[in-house]
Amino acid sequence: MAAALGAGARESRIHRRPAQRRGCGEVIVIVGGGVTGLSTAFWLAREGHPVTVVEKGIVGWEASGRNGGGCTHPYSPLFREEQRLWPMMDELLGHPTEWRGHRLKVALDEGQLDRMWKSTTLATDQGFEAVALDRAELRELVPWVGDNAIGGIHWKYGGHANPQRTSQAYAWAVERHGGRILQHTAVRGIRVQGGRAVAVETSAGEIGCDAVVIAAGPHTAALAEPLGHRVPMAPARVEMIVTEPLPPIAFGGVDGNGLYGRQTLRGNLAYGGGPHEWIDLDGEATPRPVNTPIIAGLARRLNEMFPRLGHVRVIRSWGGIVENTPDGRPILDRLEDPGNVVVASMSSVGFGLSPATGRALAQLVLQGFCDFADLSQLKLSRFGNLPMDWRSRQGWDALPA
Repeated sequence: MAAALGAGARESRIHRRPAQRRGCGEVIVIVGGGVTGLSTAFWLAREGHPVTVVEKGIVGWEASGRNGGGCTHPYSPLFREEQRLWPMMDELLGHPTEWRGHRLKVALDEGQLDRMWKSTTLATDQGFEAVALDRAELRELVPWVGDNAIGGIHWKYGGHANPQRTSQAYAWAVERHGGRILQHTAVRGIRVQGGRAVAVETSAGEIGCDAVVIAAGPHTAALAEPLGHRVPMAPARVEMIVTEPLPPIAFGGVDGNGLYGRQTLRGNLAYGGGPHEWIDLDGEATPRPVNTPIIAGLARRLNEMFPRLGHVRVIRSWGGIVENTPDGRPILDRLEDPGNVVVASMSSVGFGLSPATGRALAQLVLQGFCDFADLSQLKLSRFGNLPMDWRSRQGWDALPA
C-alpha cells in the first residue's frame, strides 16, 4: 500500500470493517454512473452492502470520462482525503488509473501568478509543499514554455489520472465486489412511502431500495424536485481538445492561462477551460455533443502557454455537459425527508475528488455523517434563501436557440 501524502496525514492503510449487510433483498440504489456514483458504489460494495448503479447511458461516458484528469482541490474539505487516497487507488480498485503525482503551474503575467499563489496557500497552510519557479527552472521542467512565461509553481502534491481508465476501474471494482450496474437504464422517479424512498422507478422496471444516492450530474435537480427539494444548478457545455503525441515530460500535469489538463502516458496533451456555454436540459435526454467556437479559444490559449508547440496538430475534441451550483461548490447532503436519500452534485470538480467523495457519500448513506471531513459547508440548506432568478442574476442563462 502506498504511503500517504502530506505532513500530518493519517496512516495510509484503510482498515476494512466486517461486512454489515442491511438485510436480505435490501438494496442501495445509486442514480448516475459517473465517477461520483461509481466511487460511492465501490466503497459500499467493498464493505459488503448490496448496491445497484443505474445509468441512463454508459458508465463514465460523459464528463466523468472526459476531463482534465486533475486530482488537486485544496479548497475542498475533502482535499486531505483526496491526497491520501489517490496513490492507493490502483491497488484498491485492482485496475490502473494512470495516476501520477505533482502539478506544475505556468504564469504568463503577474495577475495569473498571484491567483496561483492564492490557491497554493490553501494547500501549503495544510502542510503540503510548493516551490516557486523562475522562467529558466520552469522551462527545464516544461520545455514548451516560451519567453512570455514569467515563472510558475511546482506543487509537490496533487496529480492527475486517466478519466476513462479510472471510470472503468471503478465499474469493474464495483462488480468484483458484488455490485450491480445497469446501463442504458433511465430513472423516471423515486417512490416514497412513510417518509422513506422505497423504490426507484426506471425504464426497465421498479427497483426496491433501502437507500438512494442521487448523483446524476445535471439531471440531479429534476430527480430531487418531486421529493420536495430544490437543488440549484446550471447545466453548461464544456469542451476539450487533444493533440497528437509529444515526447513525455517529467510531470505531465501542467496548468495555466485559464486551462487545465495533462499529458497522457502516450504523450497527447488533453486540455480544457472556460468559458462555459450555459444551456437548458430537456427532460432526461443529454444534449447532442457539439463543438463551438470555444475550441478555437482553447487552441489559442494552449499555444500562448506553450508557444514552442505551435506546429502541433489537434487530433480530437470533445463537448459534454456538466452542472454548476451557484457558489461553485459541491452539494453533499443526506436529506431529512425522505430520510434515506443522499444528494450529490459536484459542480464540475467530480473526477479528482471522487475517491474521497465516494467514501464520504457511503458514510452519509450508512451512518448519516462523514467522520473524516467536515461537510457542513456542502449542505443543500445553504441555498435556502436563494432567489428564484439566481441564474439570471449571475448571467448564467441559456442563449436562445
